Amino acid sequence: MNKRKVVTLCGSVKFWDKIQEVYEKLELENKYAVIGITPHVMNRDFTEDEEDTLDELHKIKIDLSDAIYVINVNGYIGKSTREEIEYAKQKGKEIMYLENI
Repeated sequence: MNKRKVVTLCGSVKFWDKIQEVYEKLELENKYAVIGITPHVMNRDFTEDEEDTLDELHKIKIDLSDAIYVINVNGYIGKSTREEIEYAKQKGKEIMYLENI
């Protein structure tokens, strides 16, 4: 069996519907093993500790992956996603985008 590519999704949870759509497409059409974005309770502020924990956990997901897939709806890439892209670059990960940049 060929090794399947493991891909971590990166992007803003404000595009949750698109994230779910891309997740399904990547698994069914591309046959990637996808590591998703943790769903959050909307309209709730996180403590600084919670934000730090989520950032650290997402970097671990990137470490476990061959690539990241950036959900950049209408070209939007927020601060956290930009940091995740830079982290992935430092780790030599492939970077794919929903929309060409």
